[in-house]
Amino acid sequence: MKSERQLQEILKSLCGSPGAEDGSDPRDFHKQRGRDKSLRKTYQLCKQVDEVLGYVLSGECDDDVLRDFYVSSVVPAPDASRLLVTLCPYFTDTVFQPVQVLERLGHVAGKLRSEVAAAINRRRTPELMFQVLASPAETPSQQEDQQ
Repeated sequence: MKSERQLQEILKSLCGSPGAEDGSDPRDFHKQRGRDKSLRKTYQLCKQVDEVLGYVLSGECDDDVLRDFYVSSVVPAPDASRLLVTLCPYFTDTVFQPVQVLERLGHVAGKLRSEVAAAINRRRTPELMFQVLASPAETPSQQEDQQ
């Protein structure tokens, strides 16, 4: 059996400039498309959760502090079983304590998750993690630098 290095040398001798696909099974090329579908479904789930949480936070949660925030983004963290929800205040001049907002989110987390479960068609409802940013333009790395 030939070593990997010998196979690479043979491959280079057979083509002018080897590419990333050279030497791979052509059937594997089409298998990669399945991963794109799962990513598409994950981002579709994130969008559904974004919409549901936006509705619930805007009026159904009966909390005046949480009504001042909107869902900026929902991303998988690390996959669709756990989602990171980023909240931003509607008004940039709003003074708030992120710890207080996260505490209030903890009190209504069960209600939020049950509303998400009612809206999506999944066997298991994803776990929700929350992050509060001071402004929409602020990135998570900038927030860590300030603390």
